[in-house]
Amino acid sequence: MNILILGSGGRESAFAWKVAQSAHCDKLFIAPGNAGTTQYGTNVNIKVTDFEGIKALVLKEDINLVLVGPEEPLVKGVHDFFLADEQLKNIPVVGPQQEGAQLEGSKDFSKQFMERHNIPTAAYRTFTKDTLQDGLTYLATAGLPVVLKADGLAAGKGVLICLSLEEAQTELTAMLADAKFGEASSRVVVEQFLTGIELSVFVMTDGNSYKILPEAKDYKRIGEGDTGLNTGGMGSISPVPFADAAYMKKVEERVIIPTIEGLKKDGILYKGFIFIGLMNSNGEPWVIEYNCRMGDPETESVMRRIDSDFVDLLLGVAEGNLNEKEIIISPKTAATVVMVAGGYPGEYLKNKVITGTENVRDSIVFHAGTSMDGNDVITTGGRVLAITTVQDDMFSALQQATADASRIYYDGMYFRKDIGFDLL
Repeated sequence: MNILILGSGGRESAFAWKVAQSAHCDKLFIAPGNAGTTQYGTNVNIKVTDFEGIKALVLKEDINLVLVGPEEPLVKGVHDFFLADEQLKNIPVVGPQQEGAQLEGSKDFSKQFMERHNIPTAAYRTFTKDTLQDGLTYLATAGLPVVLKADGLAAGKGVLICLSLEEAQTELTAMLADAKFGEASSRVVVEQFLTGIELSVFVMTDGNSYKILPEAKDYKRIGEGDTGLNTGGMGSISPVPFADAAYMKKVEERVIIPTIEGLKKDGILYKGFIFIGLMNSNGEPWVIEYNCRMGDPETESVMRRIDSDFVDLLLGVAEGNLNEKEIIISPKTAATVVMVAGGYPGEYLKNKVITGTENVRDSIVFHAGTSMDGNDVITTGGRVLAITTVQDDMFSALQQATADASRIYYDGMYFRKDIGFDLL
C-alpha cells in the first residue's frame, strides 16, 4: 500500500523510519518532510494545511492511508475534509476529526471534558476579555504559583507559570486585553499549579478499543538542570522508571479508560493518537493536558521501542479492529538527545551546514529542522536533529546518545548533556 505522512519534524522522521520497515508499505510519501525523511520515502513540498494540495497528491499517487503528524491540520479539520470529499472519503486518515482534535485545540474544551468524565486534573476557571475583572479578582484568591494557559494553539508558547500575584494579573491582562498570543488567548484557563514529575503517556484508539504505547518523559527547558526558557523539547527517555506496572494500572483505570469512554459518551468518534500529559504527584496521576497527536521528541524514543509492525497498528485504527492487533514493546531503554540551533528558543541561526552525521555509531539521526541546499544538509529550524539510541539500560542509552550527538557539527550547535540524569 502507498502511505502519506503529513509533517516535517522529528516526529515525522521517526514515523517515516518505522513505516518504511513495514511489509505493508510499498511507497511512502512525506509532505513536506525534511532532509532526513528522503532516506525513507519521497518528500513532496506541500504544506500540512494545504488540503487541496494534499487531495491532488493522494489521488495522483494512489495513497491508501494518511498518517497526520502535527496538530494544526487536525484542529483545522483535515480528517473532516477527507470524509466530506467523494473521492477521498474511503481513504483512511489516522488522526481525529475536528471535534476530537479540540482536546488539544481548546484548553477549556479539554478541562470541561475531564470535569464531565471525572478524570483527575487541576482545579481551574476560564476567563475572556469580557470577564477579565472577574479573572483578576479570582487570581487574588488562587494559590501561588498559578498557571495561565491560552485556550487555543499557541505553538507551544501559550502556557505561563506565574510566581506572584502581580505577575499573574499582568500576564492575564496581556493575554486577554492585549492579545499576547493572538486569537489563541481570547480565552484563558487559570489553573492550579501541580507539583511532581511529568510523564507522557500515548494511546492509539480506533474509537472503541485502544493500545497503550511506551510511555516517555521529555525535557522542556533549554538549560541543563532544567533551567532557562521552555522549548519544544530537548530530549526524551523511555521507559520511565517510576511508571511501573502499579502506576500504569492507575493511569489506565483513572485516565485512559474514562477518556476513551468519555469520547464515546460525548458522541465523538476518535481514530488516532491521544497524548496524555500527566503529573505524577506523590504516586497519583493528574492530567495536565491532552494532545491529539504524538509528542516530539518523545515519538523518537517511543518508535524505537515498538518491535511489532507499526503499519499493522495504523491499519487497526483505520479499520476499527485495533483490538485484534499485536503490539510488541522492547524492554530496552531508548534515549533521545535533541540538537538545536544557536539562539534557540529565541531568534536562532539558520542555514548552517551540518557535518559528521556519518560518524554516528549506535544511534539513529532523526532530522527535524533541516533541508537540502545542493549537496549540503543545512539547518532551517530551532530544533535541528534528534539523536536516538536503544541500549540495555538507561545509563548506557544516555551515554551513547550524548556521545553520538558530539560527533555532529554545525555552527552554533547546542544540546543538553544531562537528559535523563534526574531519573538515574
